[in-house]
Amino acid sequence: MPESSERGALTEAVFYILLALHKPMHGYGIMQFVSEMSGGRVALGPGTLYGAISTLMEKRWICAVPGIDARKKGYVITGAGREAVKNEIARLKELLKNGRAVLREEEQ
Repeated sequence: MPESSERGALTEAVFYILLALHKPMHGYGIMQFVSEMSGGRVALGPGTLYGAISTLMEKRWICAVPGIDARKKGYVITGAGREAVKNEIARLKELLKNGRAVLREEEQ
């Protein structure tokens, strides 16, 4: 799961996976959620998804949950994962604020 550990920036795919897991979901459900939420712009392949899931579990940002489907493993976000999402939203707000400020300066 490529992401900048220096800035704490999440990749777009990881951000969407964490959003998806605010309710328990299995892998295929995550892929559908991400595709729908991004208007089809972000499409996760199984390799990307399960690699990210493995890393997110190592970071304890998500955990496995039983009972979604007898044949499919489910996952859900943890408190640490929610904190990562909140931090990313704050980072993105700062980027937007700074970008808008520069554009306003150019328009004057």
